[in-house]
Amino acid sequence: MKKIDLRFWQNPRLRYGSLSTLLLCASLAVLVALNGLFTALEDRYMWRVDCSFNRITTYSDATEQVLSGLNTPVEIYAMWERGYEDPQLQELLNRYCAASEHLSWSQTPLSLHPTMATAFSGTTSDDQVTSDCLVVYCAATERFRVLTGSSFVSATVDLEANRLHIDSVTYEQALTAAISYVTQTDIPMVYMIQGHSEADYQSAALLNELLLDSHFDVRYTTLAKAELKRGDVVVFLSPQFDLTAAELEKLAAFMNAGGSFLFAASADDPINGSSALPMGMPNYRELLRVFGFVPLDGMVWASAGEPGSYDGLYRYNLRADLQAAETTFDMMYAGALKLYMPLCRAFETPESTSTLHTAPLLTSGEKSYLHQTTLSNQSIAQSPDDPTGPFTLGIEAYRFSETGEVSRAVILGSTSMLISEAAHSSANTREFLLRVMDYLTGSDSASLNIAPKVAARPALSSGAITLSSVLLVALPLAILAAALIILYPRRHL
Repeated sequence: MKKIDLRFWQNPRLRYGSLSTLLLCASLAVLVALNGLFTALEDRYMWRVDCSFNRITTYSDATEQVLSGLNTPVEIYAMWERGYEDPQLQELLNRYCAASEHLSWSQTPLSLHPTMATAFSGTTSDDQVTSDCLVVYCAATERFRVLTGSSFVSATVDLEANRLHIDSVTYEQALTAAISYVTQTDIPMVYMIQGHSEADYQSAALLNELLLDSHFDVRYTTLAKAELKRGDVVVFLSPQFDLTAAELEKLAAFMNAGGSFLFAASADDPINGSSALPMGMPNYRELLRVFGFVPLDGMVWASAGEPGSYDGLYRYNLRADLQAAETTFDMMYAGALKLYMPLCRAFETPESTSTLHTAPLLTSGEKSYLHQTTLSNQSIAQSPDDPTGPFTLGIEAYRFSETGEVSRAVILGSTSMLISEAAHSSANTREFLLRVMDYLTGSDSASLNIAPKVAARPALSSGAITLSSVLLVALPLAILAAALIILYPRRHL
């Protein structure tokens, strides 16, 4: 076997001459090229480990499913000015784009692209393009969604301390829902039914604004003019007169085709009858019973001995308790447990069957009572005949038709909860209403079921049974043990 002659490398010209310099430069060029190649591959395929405590830049299986099913180009414009970027959001955007070739994002400072403000801004102050927002745009559908700073946090209202508490971040929720929205071929139509003395456009202006901001199409019309189709939502806001037989027949056909309903029924609505309407609204009650909704008479009052169950001085302004259901899952996970509900009506708690599934959404306090005032008795005190709570104040339901279609419905015992300024001043209420609409349409965060990420790392404390608290005690003990091991042999020196 021929040996390799290593004397070649001992040649002075190679060791000290221009050839060595050339080889050094070539080696550096190869290293730089390899570094650039692996950096590009790292950025393209996101070969980076998320080491954050809450894995804020790691997306869930729900997002992966949305991104893998993306078949139309989606562009995301980050309107940040240079030097004011959000590093965590940037990292998450890079991971999204690495997962789908149809998704791209670019930093587009508003100061350099002022026309973006008019091209993508909506009609309300919450939907305006600013220097701290993202614009998610799909040219194929010509739809967009503006995500502002408030879109990326989940906040709960501390009614006792009268302050807003940010407890989780919703980067993934907001981004995935926006991508899902802009790529949808059909947008749900929300029909606000008129013709039975329901709340009109002026009365429901705040609800209308909320729905438009969330990219629902809203139309106020009578049932005769409504062109109902599968995927639409029919909303009844406290009707004061009954449905006609023809209207009930049209709604039954809509329901059997997979249509969805949102009912709002306050305590003073004449569903079961009143002095002006003795028979009440039998056709409307029949429609409600299809989903297991049976309204009770009277108003729900909070007990004076249960101050945490009502708001302020008035015991008809309830602080309803959220119950675990598909609509409320993410809210309860984020720590929202109560909602403001004034002038409430209660409902019988329905039972699920083979074709109907129901779940309570909201309940009153355990000491609440159901009381009905009359002309001869205007007292609001609980009488011996008044039933005691808790009462069901909101219910979600879905049922299967004979053709296999699924129709969804939600009933809430307070119309003011949907339309009053006091209710809409609460971030929890607005989020709840949007989740109700998501449930009814089967879209966005309710169907994606993406849990928020904790906003702040929990502080180390000896009272918490966690790895952090163990380390809090273990580290000083380990240092003490090491010191004893070292110092013990020297004790006589």
